[in-house]
Amino acid sequence: MESKMQCNVSQMWGPKMPQGLDLEISHHPMTMRRVVNLIIAMERLKDGVSEAVLSTSFRDESLLNIMMDSIVEEHIVFERSSSPPDQFSRTGVYPCNISDSQKRNFLLVQNSMELHAVMLQGGSDNRKVLLNMSTYVHPSPTIEARPVALCIKDTDLYLSCHHEDGVPTLHLEPVEDKTSLKTITRESEMVRFLFYKRDSGVNISTLMSARFPDWYISTSEYENRPVMMCQESTQSYQTFNIQRQS
Repeated sequence: MESKMQCNVSQMWGPKMPQGLDLEISHHPMTMRRVVNLIIAMERLKDGVSEAVLSTSFRDESLLNIMMDSIVEEHIVFERSSSPPDQFSRTGVYPCNISDSQKRNFLLVQNSMELHAVMLQGGSDNRKVLLNMSTYVHPSPTIEARPVALCIKDTDLYLSCHHEDGVPTLHLEPVEDKTSLKTITRESEMVRFLFYKRDSGVNISTLMSARFPDWYISTSEYENRPVMMCQESTQSYQTFNIQRQS
C-alpha cells in the first residue's frame, strides 16, 4: 500500500513539475495529511510560481518557503475545524471606569449591597466604583462578543446573574478564591459571573449575561436606582462607556 501511494503521487505530479525541478518523496509512511500538503504545494508551483522557479535567483530557501506556506495554511484550517475546548479561560485583568449612556457612574450602596447609577457632582469622583475586568477566551471563537467577569476594584465583590423568583437578577457576590474563576466550564454554576461584552463603538459596549441570553446589565431612566438585569426590549439604558485605566 505504501509503495503504491508513493508511485501514484510521483506519477500524478511528475509531468506537471516546472522544467528543471524534480520531486522526490522520501518520507515513510505517507499519511493523507502529508499528501494534501504536497498537493497544495504542487498547485502553487504549477499555477503561480513556475517562472520564479526557473529564474536564476531561485534557491533552495525559496522552495522551502513555498512548501512551508502551504503547510502553515493547512495547519490553520485544521485548528479551526477541531472541536473547541469546553471552558472559558481567563487571559488578563485590567481596571476600568464605567458609566452609562447618561454619563452616570456606579456607586456601591453598602447596606443593600447594590450598585446604583448616579450623576456625580464635581469633586465626588472618589465615590464612584471602578471595576477590574477579567477577559476570557470563548470556547467557540466564532462568537463576536468577549466574555468578561467584573469585580469591584480593591474588593472581592463580583457581579453575577442568577435567578431570583424566576427572573434573572444582578447580584454582588464575594469570591475569596479568585483562582476559582481562572477557568470556567460551560455547564458550571460559575458561568453566572460571566457577561458577554459586545462593542458597538469606541469604548461603547453592552454586557449580556452568559447564563441568560438576551438579559443585559442595565440602568434605570430614573436617578439613583439599582443597576439591574433587563431584556433588550425593556425601557432602560443598556450601553456603557467602558474605559481602561492605566
